[in-house]
Amino acid sequence: MSIIISPSILSANFDHLGDEVKKCVDSKCEWLHFDVMDGHFVPNISFGSVVLKSINHYDIVYDVHLMISDPLKYAIDFIKAGANIITFHYEAYENKEKILETINFIKSHNVKVGLSIKPKTSVEAIKEFLPYLDLVLVMSVEPGFGGQKFMDSALDKIEQLAALKQENHYLIEVDGGINDATGALCKQKGVNALVAGSYLFNASNFKEKVNSLR
Repeated sequence: MSIIISPSILSANFDHLGDEVKKCVDSKCEWLHFDVMDGHFVPNISFGSVVLKSINHYDIVYDVHLMISDPLKYAIDFIKAGANIITFHYEAYENKEKILETINFIKSHNVKVGLSIKPKTSVEAIKEFLPYLDLVLVMSVEPGFGGQKFMDSALDKIEQLAALKQENHYLIEVDGGINDATGALCKQKGVNALVAGSYLFNASNFKEKVNSLR
């Protein structure tokens, strides 16, 4: 299976966002990653569903990552805006019932659902939810800021999730500090999708950097 590239528009130039998105489409990126931050779950604020709605006219998968405290409350806004995948954090809720409720709510709207884990959260913590997921997002940095260094602990988690896929059907995505070198390490461990931000959008040749991740 080929590697899915999901550029994070958090690192894009918002003065020319339409051009930046077109650059992703023209470079044959399969997904487009939306890092949504609320200033509460993580110590930063990014953007809301209105940004997704404003650019939702390309033939690309809209990959929404909710780094927010109450994903169930706001998921519907992103569903209406055109999200194809909505991933929320295991750490956002303290009880299993709320996590399952959020998973079921998203799936009931024919949108794929993912669960993300922070660097200090183990794969074991989410094991019981794996049968219900379309995606598991491994954070290889602390969520909330772009441009951080890749944490090697993510590689073990990717390997564990790849082994567990024999009994489940989900994609493994990794986000944080991804470049050609760290991306290659993740691919060796069995990752399916790479999220990259500054590595792509700060490059003079965007398409060349995309191809370096494949």
